[in-house]
Amino acid sequence: MNSLRSPWLAAFGLAVVVHLALVLAEAQPWESITKCLLAPLLIGWVIEQQGPRILVLALVLCLGGDLFLEIDGLFLAGMASFAAAHVCFVTFFVRRGALDVLRRRAWIPLALAVAAVTLLAWVWSGLDAELRVPVLVYALLLSSTAATALAVDLRAGIGALLFLFSDGLIAARIADRVPEESAFGNFVVMLTYALALFFLTTAIVQKEARSRAATTGLDATRPTDCWPKLPTGTA
Repeated sequence: MNSLRSPWLAAFGLAVVVHLALVLAEAQPWESITKCLLAPLLIGWVIEQQGPRILVLALVLCLGGDLFLEIDGLFLAGMASFAAAHVCFVTFFVRRGALDVLRRRAWIPLALAVAAVTLLAWVWSGLDAELRVPVLVYALLLSSTAATALAVDLRAGIGALLFLFSDGLIAARIADRVPEESAFGNFVVMLTYALALFFLTTAIVQKEARSRAATTGLDATRPTDCWPKLPTGTA
């Protein structure tokens, strides 16, 4: 069975469509509620597929970021939660050989470093003083996720680049480089964020399935052995 044909992913797709419609309608609090459904639905799919635990942790941290960003005064907490999620993503890709590939393809991290520096230079003067260092660190983490993801899997790399674009747009809006109070701007941010989560999550889970199939001869569509199996039989 194709792992993408799952009720969890169908529910995720529906939640994305509903959320984007609510974003355009500026319908609070439903906009915030549906936003906070996205990561949990992907978590359900990863668990169903017995995907990597570190991916589940990354998605839990993304959920934390979504929640904190909806609460006044917790912007830095939300950024910290997303930063921790990116540490998980980078850790996963490094464990899958990303650094070896990047040594041979140094243009990938170089290009992303240039992109990050360009973005920071554009928004820096418009950021409040207390946000500058956190944004700098977060930009480095976003670039690291993109570089390591591209080194391991193209679909995951596209997802990481979309994450970089989405959060870069948020930074530009905070710095008053683009209009902040815009339903269309919110729509673009959330569309690219939802696609980023989808591409990263599905790429990681399916790559793990293929890797296990290559070493065990199992069907690549079967779940990866990342979760303990329940005991069978009785004593």
